[in-house]
Amino acid sequence: MGSATMSDPASRVSPGPLSARTGPGPVVSPRRSLSEAGLGWIAAHGGAGATTLTRLFGGIDLGCRWPDAARAEPATVMLVGRTDAEGMRAVSRALNALREGRHPPGMRLAGLVLLADAPGRLPPVLARRIRVLRSVAPVHRVPWIPAWRLGQQPARMPKPLERLRAATGVARDGSPS
Repeated sequence: MGSATMSDPASRVSPGPLSARTGPGPVVSPRRSLSEAGLGWIAAHGGAGATTLTRLFGGIDLGCRWPDAARAEPATVMLVGRTDAEGMRAVSRALNALREGRHPPGMRLAGLVLLADAPGRLPPVLARRIRVLRSVAPVHRVPWIPAWRLGQQPARMPKPLERLRAATGVARDGSPS
C-alpha cells in the first residue's frame, strides 16, 4: 500500500499471488475480473467519508485504492471526497487517473459523492469546481450532518442521503433493492 496516491492506483492494489494452493490438488487461479455484485466506495483521500457511507449503505469500503479482482471486489464504484479544496483536488486526480485508463479493467464509476466539510454554503470557487465535476460524472452532495461528529446517526435522514440511497440501489432497511 505504501504512500502512493490515488493518481498511482497500481501501487495501491496488492497484486496477490499468481496462483494459490488449496492443499493437495490442483492449482487454483485467482479471479481475473471484478465482481458484478455489490458497490465499492473509494476514498479519494483520507477522511473522505467512504467508511461512513459503507456503514450507512453497505457495500465494500475500498479505502484509497481501486477494487481488486483477486479479492472479488465490485466493479461498480462511487468515488468519495470532501468539499474542501484539497478534497476536490483529490477527486480530480482520481478522475484524471480514470480518464487515463489507470484503473482495473471493467471498473465502472457510478458517481461522485461529495460530503460537506463544514456547515453552510460553499465559497463560489468550490461551487464552480463541483459544476466541473458534474460534467464528468453524476455528483451526489451530502450536507453537513452534526450528529456524525458525535458518532451518532441523525434523527431524520436528510433528503440528499435518501437520494444517494436510491442511487446505490439499497433499500431503506439496508438490503439490496
